[in-house]
Amino acid sequence: MSDLSLVQYVLIALIFVWSGFVRSGLGFGGAVLSLPFLLLVLDQPLVFLPIIAVHLLVFSSLTIWMNNRKRKPADSNQPAVEGTVDWPYLWRILGIMIVPKLIGVFGLITMPGDVLSAIIFVIVALYSVSYIINKPFRSNSKAVDAVFLMVGGYISGTSLIGAPLIIAVAAQHVVKEKLRDTLFALWFILVLIKMAAFVWAGVDLQLVHHLWLLPCAAVGHIIGLRAHDRMLRAETPVFFRVLGTVLLIVSSIGMISVLG
Repeated sequence: MSDLSLVQYVLIALIFVWSGFVRSGLGFGGAVLSLPFLLLVLDQPLVFLPIIAVHLLVFSSLTIWMNNRKRKPADSNQPAVEGTVDWPYLWRILGIMIVPKLIGVFGLITMPGDVLSAIIFVIVALYSVSYIINKPFRSNSKAVDAVFLMVGGYISGTSLIGAPLIIAVAAQHVVKEKLRDTLFALWFILVLIKMAAFVWAGVDLQLVHHLWLLPCAAVGHIIGLRAHDRMLRAETPVFFRVLGTVLLIVSSIGMISVLG
């Protein structure tokens, strides 16, 4: 990213503020809702994926730690407060996802950048339509749950944007007060696998750019934490419709640019 213009750097900084906001506000979306914008600035997924991965590791672990610290009783004689992560359910779905995840990681490393960009734009377009019509992906059986988790795990392995399919399952089995932190714990484990693959394959982790992009994501993260508390108390279908419309426009432009 050393040869970018000032405008491109500013746009990337703003997108990472957005990334931090949606990640902490929704519990997912740090990648799926920011990659389309980033790829319009610089069409190189492997430049941004390591940065997004590190941000997720930092902010997911920090959020879980802070939330559980707040719930810890001040008096040691009081009964322990239940944590914010549904660990039994997390280990159950991780067992279903782990093999497709590893297959997806291998595909990421060998897949050409333009092909990966096209796949990302197509997936985001499908997600955006589900937001616009207010009918997010849902499953109604254990078999469909397993398929969604496996496909979501594979997509997560290829591009870190498998969250909506995984949430389609998890949202039906985890109470909403625990959903975000449970997803954060899951993303942390999955991203650790991704980062190990990056290191093994010799992918540039863009360590220098973390120095200025991590604070950008932190600003969005703080705003998102406040938004999350409000969203727990209210339904926001209008927000998702607007978000879906913007994503559909961006992904369509991205697909045209890749195909062109």
